[in-house]
Amino acid sequence: MSTFTVHRAADRFFTDAGWLHSHHSFNFGHHYSPAHQGHGLLLVNNDDVVAPGQGFGTHGHRDMEIVTWVLAGRLEHKDSEGNHGVLYPGLAQRMSAGSGIRHSEYNASPDEPVHFLQMWVPPDTAGIAPGYEQRDLNDALAAGGLVPIASGQGHDGAIAIHQRGAVLWGARLQPDEVVVLPTAPHVHLFVALGSGGLAGVGDLGTGDAVRMTAMSGVAAPTFTAGPEGAELSVWATE
Repeated sequence: MSTFTVHRAADRFFTDAGWLHSHHSFNFGHHYSPAHQGHGLLLVNNDDVVAPGQGFGTHGHRDMEIVTWVLAGRLEHKDSEGNHGVLYPGLAQRMSAGSGIRHSEYNASPDEPVHFLQMWVPPDTAGIAPGYEQRDLNDALAAGGLVPIASGQGHDGAIAIHQRGAVLWGARLQPDEVVVLPTAPHVHLFVALGSGGLAGVGDLGTGDAVRMTAMSGVAAPTFTAGPEGAELSVWATE
């Protein structure tokens, strides 16, 4: 039987480091609750705002597929494999930590904050060589509807992740635009910006999420954007 659990923006864990304001949909750092140990394969969904010129110094990761999606501003990435990029809205980035990688992330602007989502799923194979990929998806998003952003299933146009059981979809919806959500054993709908309504659930605002389970083989729910439109992040995983 399918279940729908609404997780409101105000109920998320919150980290205030001065230069960083981070809202966590799931357990992260010292934040812990048995009710928030991820949803399916999605382990981290951090909604971060970093002050101008500030950021995360060099630190390490292993065996994790890390997808970063900028909502506003610019985020500069450097890592121990020699990769360097400046991320902007619509440019998807995937870093495969694999057997071990070190990286830094800084706000590339001296006067504007950067707002971004960072999302983690485990790889389906441990110890792979570290890797990096980025791709501009602005044209696909402008065409409307749901767009595959990161996929372990070979979706055209998406950055590739090393997890066959996970796909990240995104959308930039115009006011009143309707999209049909994917179905999977676990679906995580996150309203990154704007507002709208999920059929059978009701109104959702910026930062709200819905955790859906046992969605395979059932009618796909629809989301209708509110009067200001909406930007969505939707993970469909095992």
